Amino acid sequence: MADAAPDWSLPAWPVFGVQSDVRSALASALDAGRAAVLATLHTHEGAAPLGEGAQILFDQGAVAGFLSGGCVEGDVALHAQDVLADDAPRWLVYGRGGPADIQLLCGSRIEVLVERIGPDDEAAHRLQALAAERRPALWLSDGRAHVCLAQGEAGEGLSEPLRAALAKALEKPAATGFAEGAIFRRHAPRLRLVVVGGDPITLAVAKLASEAGFETALVRPKGPSAPPPLPGVRYFRGEPAEAFAALDLDPWTAVAIATHDIDIDHAALCAVLPSAAGYIGALGSRRRLPERIARLQLAGLAEADIAKLHAPIGLNIGARSPWEVAVSVIAEVIQALKAQEAARAWTAS
Repeated sequence: MADAAPDWSLPAWPVFGVQSDVRSALASALDAGRAAVLATLHTHEGAAPLGEGAQILFDQGAVAGFLSGGCVEGDVALHAQDVLADDAPRWLVYGRGGPADIQLLCGSRIEVLVERIGPDDEAAHRLQALAAERRPALWLSDGRAHVCLAQGEAGEGLSEPLRAALAKALEKPAATGFAEGAIFRRHAPRLRLVVVGGDPITLAVAKLASEAGFETALVRPKGPSAPPPLPGVRYFRGEPAEAFAALDLDPWTAVAIATHDIDIDHAALCAVLPSAAGYIGALGSRRRLPERIARLQLAGLAEADIAKLHAPIGLNIGARSPWEVAVSVIAEVIQALKAQEAARAWTAS
């Protein structure tokens, strides 16, 4: 049965677009048994702020995500109301070939699929399950039929449009694409940052990471029983190796070690460098780096693992204060993890 369309007039300040991953907003709709409307930017020519893969989700008057800016989101909101009401997808174009009253910068063009996601949609629930398991997911959609695949799944029994979209996804590393009336959209696990330490720099790094959307953990060996005053940050008081084992580090996880204790730093590096973590950095002077590396070699770590170490940690922006260091660290982590994801191919077997 078609849903009555709520009022999705957008607020003057677009705080809804600060976080671009709409999966948590979709989870809220599914958990409440509500239908939502998902818009995906699947094709673009010229400049696009977030590029292909940008999404925005509408759920009972609430909005999450961001597509392009300007008048685009407001117009998509109007179409989303219609999609919720009649359950018919909309294939929209903005810029060249689109509505004359909605202009994009530099003569660019974007194409957007707007589709209804019902509360019982199996693909949407699979997307949430894979996110909870920190496994990559591939969303396939022709606007009406949706399928969500895990890495390595061949997608048996797909319709011809969805098969074409899957084939497109296998061609090259790409977040999103379009083929023969269907799109694919890859979803990586949420980026995660594990910070080891307990000084103001550590707190600034953990706070900034959490506010930037990272799943964040702070490890402070023998730290106070009370957790740090950082909402949403998971706290471990044990040894770093124990925390790393509990977190089951993966390629979408970064580890920043900043204890100012050479022995704790060394033990943490010995535990994390052989792991699957996608980024590993350590705070410290460049002058002491040869000594640190020599000690890791004496501990028997493989040269390939030692080479993973980013030290001194963070991009060189002349940072001094805790917040400046935090910005440099988060920037380097994003740079490293995003580059790895951009080069990671999707496989179906």
